[in-house]
Amino acid sequence: MKESYVNVDGHEVKLTNLDKPIWPEGLTKAHLVKYYSDIAPYILPHLYNRPFVMKRYPHGLTGEAFYQKEIPDYAPDWIIRQPVEHTEKIINYIICNDRATLIWLANQACIEMHAWLARLENLTCPDIAVMDMDPAEGATFADILKISLLVKRILDEFGIECFPKTSGSRGVHLFIPLEPVYSWQKVTRSMKYVAELAQNVYPDKVTLERKVEKRAGKVYLDYLQNGRGKTMAFQYSLRPRPGAPLSTPLLWEEIEEGSIQPEDYNINTIFNRISRHGDVFAGVLKKKQNINNLLNMI
Repeated sequence: MKESYVNVDGHEVKLTNLDKPIWPEGLTKAHLVKYYSDIAPYILPHLYNRPFVMKRYPHGLTGEAFYQKEIPDYAPDWIIRQPVEHTEKIINYIICNDRATLIWLANQACIEMHAWLARLENLTCPDIAVMDMDPAEGATFADILKISLLVKRILDEFGIECFPKTSGSRGVHLFIPLEPVYSWQKVTRSMKYVAELAQNVYPDKVTLERKVEKRAGKVYLDYLQNGRGKTMAFQYSLRPRPGAPLSTPLLWEEIEEGSIQPEDYNINTIFNRISRHGDVFAGVLKKKQNINNLLNMI
């Protein structure tokens, strides 16, 4: 095993097998580590104080991947751990609050950055709601953009702002920053209500059907992603797909124009985009919205 050590903000981080291929285009673990080192100022504020779940690809995209919630015993002592009680056991989650931890995760071949929708300050109440829009077979990215605008208009009616991003695959996520005062159940119910309204408006293209084989040609609105312990691939997270795409914050004007494609946003293009637009998701960090008007309708 080829090893080296780097000092990252006062922490010694061990790097291994940096020449290991990760993406089929020849991108290696060194590219993965460098990307997360460079994107740290933009992704860390969004991951701050959130329980983190690793999705690791030790043999690259062509090998087997697995989720890992429990921090491994060999993790450095300086990585923050947070025990969280679940039904049957306590899980010690990683908290990724600094660049050294982010780089350590990248060295574990953790391509995707999955985190909770709640922060440590209040794990019983999320500070983000999400609408996960997933195209079934036969649905197009143009359909996804149209449904995104529909959900935005519904939320606008309740005075609620949402922020769009590509999933990094074929879908779009809408992030809705919240005051962390609503239970997981209330947030899930509110997103179900929004999804039902969208389905009522556009039943030919919107579905809440859980069975994949019954979604053909439609966009699935997955409101269940708002459950306790669920994680999302956060903004600026790379995704395990050819071309090294990533979950990229979007401008609503881009969605309205309809000229964008998810593959436009990848490890090679994101920094030019940030230099033009900055962190489009900065508002997610600043806004704290109530959903009382929405809950009153349920």
